[in-house]
Amino acid sequence: MSTTRRTILSAAGALTALAALRPLSALAQALDQVKIYYGFPAGSAGDSVARRVAEKLGGTPYSKNAGFVENKPGAGGRIAVESLKASPPDGSVLTLAPVSALSVYPYIYPKLSYKQEDVAPVSIGAIMFHGLAVGPAVPEEVKTLKDFLAWAKANPAQASYGSPGAGSMPHLLGALLGLRAGVELKHVPYRGTVPSITDLVGGQIAAAMNPSGDYLQYMKAGRVRVLATSGKKRSPYLPDVPTFTELGYPDCTVEEWFGFYAPAKTPAATIASASAAINAALADKSVIDALALVGLVAHGSTPQEMAADQKAEYERWGPLVKQIGFTAES
Repeated sequence: MSTTRRTILSAAGALTALAALRPLSALAQALDQVKIYYGFPAGSAGDSVARRVAEKLGGTPYSKNAGFVENKPGAGGRIAVESLKASPPDGSVLTLAPVSALSVYPYIYPKLSYKQEDVAPVSIGAIMFHGLAVGPAVPEEVKTLKDFLAWAKANPAQASYGSPGAGSMPHLLGALLGLRAGVELKHVPYRGTVPSITDLVGGQIAAAMNPSGDYLQYMKAGRVRVLATSGKKRSPYLPDVPTFTELGYPDCTVEEWFGFYAPAKTPAATIASASAAINAALADKSVIDALALVGLVAHGSTPQEMAADQKAEYERWGPLVKQIGFTAES
């Protein structure tokens, strides 16, 4: 794990200190309003990050008014990044995207319509842990990951798992798990987390791999069973659920983050102002608490820290994607 990643996962108190130490960078004139694209449906965990931060942007040197979120679901979040690429480089439009959209997608989409150089990192927004959950299509006696893999091997026609989209990090995690376990798990892509969990709860699919926070309400109601999570350590929101590493699958250790991006060629002063405003928002206790409710750890960063961690993820996933053997044309 990189030094940047360890920094990201430090306590929320460190985030508050970060924001306090970094003064807000002033633009010549604050923008009237900022639009944030988010590439998945409203109601998902990442959507909470975009909306909570947008609410806090008003009245800062960056923006006169609170921002607003425009959801552009589909294509595993790529549509939102494509939309950002075509936006004016003046700070008025940002995109919140999972790091996989920039660090993994270049390996799996040969015809990807954007490059890493088309966007500029602004700040990390929140850390998420993914989790494998099973629903009513899987017998009640299946209570552990080992049980599920044995059941999947014995019932190949039913052994399916949903994800937020083909090529998303949860999709690749499921494929990597099946590869390492020697079990064929059929992937079912969705247009975001919410519809995949709807089908999981309804028994249309056996399992799902999604950000673990999106399962919390269904887990509390006894409608899904989360068998493993992807963090290096157990999720603070699911302390009784073991990690993939604990269960013998260290390659499935992923602590993915959502990050705010601006169009390339956005002036450095504008990016600095946006980053400062976002970090201040993420230090707000109401934002920290709201994100905790959906299983996310609020945490900002400098643009440089975000860029360095994105680079580390890009270098890590190249060999793994090759092993999995998935591309958009496969």
